[in-house]
Amino acid sequence: MKFKVDENLPEELAQLLRDAGWDALTVYDEALGGEIDPAIEEVCAAEDRILVTFDRGFANIKALHANLPGFIVFRLRNQDKPSVLNVATRLVQA
Repeated sequence: MKFKVDENLPEELAQLLRDAGWDALTVYDEALGGEIDPAIEEVCAAEDRILVTFDRGFANIKALHANLPGFIVFRLRNQDKPSVLNVATRLVQA
């Protein structure tokens, strides 16, 4: 699987995914920081990457994201870096 970690998540999340054997890039790896959602979605679709984000706009089931191979929206009570990486580590191990 291939992932794209959005700018609102820690960049270390991409390394965690790579360490688990997956292909993972951040939006910063491709100078996409600050881009609008449709541009990020277009790049993810072209690269066949699953978007990993905090952006609730992608969780809206009424908005069709047909071009995306998938997306993961983190909705955590604590959204600080240690909490995100802790949850992500547990998910990767599962």
